[in-house]
Amino acid sequence: MPYIETREARPEDREAVLAFCVHTWEWGDYIEYVWDEWLHDPNGKLFVATVDGQPAGVAHVQMLTENDAWLEGIRVDPTYRQLGLATTLHQAMQLEAMQRGATNARLVTESTNIAAITLTEHGGFRRIGAFAPFKAAPVATPSKQQYALQKPQLAAAANIPDIIDYLNASSIFPATGGIYYYGFTAYPITGKLLESKVAAGQVYILRRWERLDGIVIAEPREGHQGRQLSIGYIDGTTESISMMAYALRTLITDQGLEHVNAYVPDLMMVRDAFVGAEYEWDGKVFYTYEKGLI
Repeated sequence: MPYIETREARPEDREAVLAFCVHTWEWGDYIEYVWDEWLHDPNGKLFVATVDGQPAGVAHVQMLTENDAWLEGIRVDPTYRQLGLATTLHQAMQLEAMQRGATNARLVTESTNIAAITLTEHGGFRRIGAFAPFKAAPVATPSKQQYALQKPQLAAAANIPDIIDYLNASSIFPATGGIYYYGFTAYPITGKLLESKVAAGQVYILRRWERLDGIVIAEPREGHQGRQLSIGYIDGTTESISMMAYALRTLITDQGLEHVNAYVPDLMMVRDAFVGAEYEWDGKVFYTYEKGLI
């Protein structure tokens, strides 16, 4: 029987790990871009699973808040599959999270990744939401019709109570698990998060008929796909969502951003709103899972 060990990653593991990650997807993998960050993450740990001393699996866990852990990046060398490495890495991440004080763990996986979904659900995680990634180019000169649409305004601290009341009455908020996405990482939307995002100028609200009719949380992000505006949460009626989504396309040129990426709740009315705002979708859907650790 092979000797299997799960341990903290070392700098010298990089070459072996990237070698078996190179064919994760048709375009490769993002692990090479985050290896150094994960290796030296003070709020998390990068694990490597070895078979007879050879790196054969990798995974990363990080603490997003004092109580919320994020599990990501599980990869297993195809040569060493069926040895339980993914399960071992999954358990190691959860144990590390609990030792750091986490009471909840979350992760995201693509809806077509049956192996990952099976591993996750057998491990006691429940699906709390799903999103579809949409993308759009900037709009330099809006049409007269679009220019006449109402536009969202930056929220102020005084708006936070209204925003919280709006989310508490929303049908979209519970359907998405109350989650905000940034860089394919899911953060729980709390009062503290809203306060920080409002202070950073990253929350927009739309008022119609003298009441709050929509909210969007969006922030700039720079990654290997270029500089973008990342829409991590959006809520409202179909018409309001479409207005806000289109309006953000008109803002990014002034901000020096190249495109808009949106984590769109996988609900038909919301997807239709983004299609109406001329965003593109490749048909992929990602599931978000959660597990209580106590």
